[in-house]
Amino acid sequence: MSTTEHAEAHAGYQEFLASRKTLVISSTDEQGRPFVSYAPYVAHDGKLYVYVSQIAEHYWHLVANDTVSVLLIADEADSANLFARQRVRFECDVTRLDDSGEHDEIFGLFREGFNASLINLLQTLDFSLFELTPTSGRYVIGFGKAYDVDLAGTRFDHVVVDKRKDEIAEQERRGRTAI
Repeated sequence: MSTTEHAEAHAGYQEFLASRKTLVISSTDEQGRPFVSYAPYVAHDGKLYVYVSQIAEHYWHLVANDTVSVLLIADEADSANLFARQRVRFECDVTRLDDSGEHDEIFGLFREGFNASLINLLQTLDFSLFELTPTSGRYVIGFGKAYDVDLAGTRFDHVVVDKRKDEIAEQERRGRTAI
């Protein structure tokens, strides 16, 4: 991959993140079964924040799980190839933040990105703020175009798969010798 292609992909990553307002949350329920949901989010200082009602099932999964996966994905209508939709996935540590009022900056971001009156109303209800700290990430923009990333984009490493190595390993697993 050329330096120009890498720089273009990196700029595309930053633009993609800036264009997303919701994320898909993958967690597990009390029995360890997968559970998927979504929530609006804001990003600040390398972390993601979601504001969730206690009525929502995923609230309790966020409380119970130390880690979750989140996915930001391009709209189907905007994707030329649905097998290779632009997306980024992060593994995140979860922290439920207290209601001490120390998070005015985060709520300010929610007010800027969403309806300020709605956020003010939600703050009077049973909603809680969760901090999701990405520990690893993968950004995909097409076939053979994947990058290991962090939220800020300071890590942006092209993922290269040695296809021949995988083929040999598969043949050996089957008890055959690869030529």
